[in-house]
Amino acid sequence: MAKNLVIVESPAKAKTIGKFLGSNYKVKASVGHVRDLPKSKLGVDIENEFEPQYITIRGKGPTINEIKKEAKKSDRIFLATDPDREGEAISWHLANILKLDEKEACRIEFNEITKDAIKKAIKTPRQIDTDLVDAQQARRVLDRLVGYQISPLLWDKVRKGLSAGRVQSAVTKIICDREKEIDAFEPKEYWTLDITAAKEDGSKIEFKFHGDKENKIEINSEQETNNIIDAINNKELDISQVEKKERKRKAMPSFTTSSLQQEAASRLNFTTKKTMMVAQQLYEGIDVKGEGNVGLVTYIRTDSTRISDEAVDKAKEYIVSEIGEKYFKGFEKSKSKAKKVQDAHEAIRPTYIDKTPDSIKDSLSSDQYKLYKLIWERYTASLMKDSIYDGMSVLADAGGYSFKATGSKLKFDGFLKVYSFAKQEDTILPDVSVGEKLSIVETMPKQHFTQPPPRYSEASLVKTLEELGIGRPSTYAPTISTILARGYVEKQGSALKPSELGVLINEIMEKNFDYIVDVKFTADMESKLDLIEEGKLKWKSIISEFYGPLKVSIEKAEETIEKISMDEETDEICDKCGANMLIKYGRFGRFLACKNYPECKSTKPLLNKTGLACPKCKEGDLVERRSKRGRFFYGCSRYPECDFVSWDKPTGEMCPECGEFLVEKYTKKETKIKCSNKECGYVKTEK
Repeated sequence: MAKNLVIVESPAKAKTIGKFLGSNYKVKASVGHVRDLPKSKLGVDIENEFEPQYITIRGKGPTINEIKKEAKKSDRIFLATDPDREGEAISWHLANILKLDEKEACRIEFNEITKDAIKKAIKTPRQIDTDLVDAQQARRVLDRLVGYQISPLLWDKVRKGLSAGRVQSAVTKIICDREKEIDAFEPKEYWTLDITAAKEDGSKIEFKFHGDKENKIEINSEQETNNIIDAINNKELDISQVEKKERKRKAMPSFTTSSLQQEAASRLNFTTKKTMMVAQQLYEGIDVKGEGNVGLVTYIRTDSTRISDEAVDKAKEYIVSEIGEKYFKGFEKSKSKAKKVQDAHEAIRPTYIDKTPDSIKDSLSSDQYKLYKLIWERYTASLMKDSIYDGMSVLADAGGYSFKATGSKLKFDGFLKVYSFAKQEDTILPDVSVGEKLSIVETMPKQHFTQPPPRYSEASLVKTLEELGIGRPSTYAPTISTILARGYVEKQGSALKPSELGVLINEIMEKNFDYIVDVKFTADMESKLDLIEEGKLKWKSIISEFYGPLKVSIEKAEETIEKISMDEETDEICDKCGANMLIKYGRFGRFLACKNYPECKSTKPLLNKTGLACPKCKEGDLVERRSKRGRFFYGCSRYPECDFVSWDKPTGEMCPECGEFLVEKYTKKETKIKCSNKECGYVKTEK
């Protein structure tokens, strides 16, 4: 019998695909890339039109030999790597290693790992798309030129171990710029005034201050608030307008890579890196009890919300039979805000809609279940009818001012029948009519101050990068992981804050390589990569155009940047020689080292004291530490004698209700002081 070899990237994917193909096919995994630029040198021949100098990745020899061995025994070879630039490049490298004819139709691609999709792909192979490969090569060479030529400059001028990247530098600047906005922000006072009014039957309605009888106005001071309260004192509320109308709420479209990362961060508290790792597992295949490996979701790197007609038809069958015919709406094309939508792939959706999250829960890990549930519900809801509410809006007047109350009642649940992540409680107002008078029973003035723009979370940063056109779906997670790993950005709760080191590196980049960190330049470069992919630009011409200014900037920076020492002398005394110790930066963050190095090589960990005593032993200092994954936590300086630890920062106060220590809890909008005892639930209120 003739033999066919199918090559994929991962063993999990190979296992899933293997069960769809008969004994006539052998499926092997390359385990990712097999060739790349060398780590030990630039690996780009600048004098020879920037030709990349690829080498076999260390440790991949046995894998390549095994693939070659199988290829010799096969009559036909199919390259089935992921359907994107990266996957196309892997196939191109494999074709080179196996010495395949570049005109041979050996490349197959599929958006989902199902039997039908695999069989269809095998029947319709194509040639390797060299435009896609060139776009990937251009990105790789651009990043190598920036990283391997600016990073040594930072090593020489600041310290070893630093790096500069084309996209990571632009993203770090975005986070630094937000911090500057926060520092420059001047809060402004404003007030809100809520009132409770009662009908004759005793039923109550809460109104919010709206304005005067002509316009909506804001209250800017306590005096203005008191003037309004004096004006309505001993007055009745006169109902001037009652508006009732039906309101519809649409389901969101199925996930793109960006929206999945944002929603998983907001709903599940997943990092972008974790989201993509778990999503990849769901795509490549999960061992479902009684069925073997099953690919549960479609390809996870996409910025399209399109759904195929076949998928919609299958979803209709499921929704009509399992949920109800009145709930099915069908696919509606949505307008994308993205500057350019890669529409080659569908949106992220379940491959089998009848495999509900709960039906396969026993086969999934906790994280896999959570993410699959999010994807399944979002997709199913996107094809269901709008939820319908009976809305009610009431305007009432007193003392020359107007107040507004709004309410709504769910009339038809629609997509909310399945989408558990978008529940909404009814706010039902009692019936009132124009001319009816209500008595004011309570006034509730409250002082506020405008807040600075919030620091970026991973979710809001991904949204911003998408809107600005920086990077592509596959680059968001690794870029954020890189700036966290380098120590340029730190996490404070879910917020991303530039570190002292990040601010310094950003200042150097802005002063000497302003075009590289410029958001518009980075977005324009992405557009050029897209044009290379479309065959409208030659990749080496883009590199040449970029390299000229880069070379000039590097030569100038070498002359103008002064050597910067980040070492900071402390009052800490070296136990060995008695000299003062310095704060130094290492691979895992800051530490203390003797000033007399290299004569004295004494080091010790740097304890960032909070100025508070340990809540547990009361003897040690409460210090800030960092976990291996870069997350900050708080512990006792007497560890291991005292094992106190907390992810949240203690305030030094104790809970008045249970006696446990209070901590700062960061949310998107504010910082709350809460009890560390989860069973207590005490929250400190502002006075």
